[in-house]
Amino acid sequence: MGSTIDIETAKRNAAYKAVADHFDPSARYIGIGSGSTIIHVVQAIVSTLESSSQKTNPSDINFIPTGYQSRRTILDHGLKDLKFDSLPPNTLIDCAFDGADEVDLDLNCIKGGGACLYQEKLVATHARKFVCVADHRKLQPRLLSKWPSVPVEVEPLAARAVLQALELLGSQAPRIRQPGDMEKQGPIKTDQDNFVIDAPFATLLLPRDIEKSNSLHPAHEGVQGAGEDGVWEVEKLAREIKGIEGVLSVGLFCGMNGEEVAQAGGKKGGQKPVAAYFGMEDGSVVVRRAGQEDERVEV
Repeated sequence: MGSTIDIETAKRNAAYKAVADHFDPSARYIGIGSGSTIIHVVQAIVSTLESSSQKTNPSDINFIPTGYQSRRTILDHGLKDLKFDSLPPNTLIDCAFDGADEVDLDLNCIKGGGACLYQEKLVATHARKFVCVADHRKLQPRLLSKWPSVPVEVEPLAARAVLQALELLGSQAPRIRQPGDMEKQGPIKTDQDNFVIDAPFATLLLPRDIEKSNSLHPAHEGVQGAGEDGVWEVEKLAREIKGIEGVLSVGLFCGMNGEEVAQAGGKKGGQKPVAAYFGMEDGSVVVRRAGQEDERVEV
């Protein structure tokens, strides 16, 4: 049996590969997400700038954070931060790098374990492309395979009503996040001073599961993914939760990616990543791209 590496090394491998593939030193605007994996992304960007033949001045690049933690990471590495609301009008971020709590076969993501989901979605949906970086634990066939719940950011006054609405949608025992509920560090309140509700649901379906019976989910044959017996398709559930009064953001990143939005004539980005990079236990990196088979790369 081959040797295995620790989680931080796996994250680092994924980060350096993702930056090598997607970071352009001539870019003007780069989104920087939240979480421990993103520290490795920023380190990889700094290393790239130092070794680039283009001799880019780091101060020429504006790095847009998704919260207090990511802003500190940017500044601690000598880079220039720019608040999201200071982006020039009609300007898209060239590329946004962020992590995820879980990623499925269609590149739908669960995000919000660190309570930064609203700003993370703001940055992703205003980027030409969003690139996800994670470790092998986040690589799953369906959302809610291992990660326990969907994070939902809510206005505190509406929290009780939102909890009741989530139960009506089939969530089993949704609750307001308390200290120590998640492995990842995150405040009880978000940077917007809101609450986060963690809403457990059954494993979320993909459109392919609805179109025909899937061997992974034989019990779902004939199900439409619209909440029957608590069973939901990813995008349908995201829309239903977002429609609840008092919900600011839903930790389901689904729909089109930035490149697909551009091809359709849209002027903004998309919620889904164009690619996700997973550092594996054996030291390799698995790359999951839209519409392609997973690729394992030795690094």
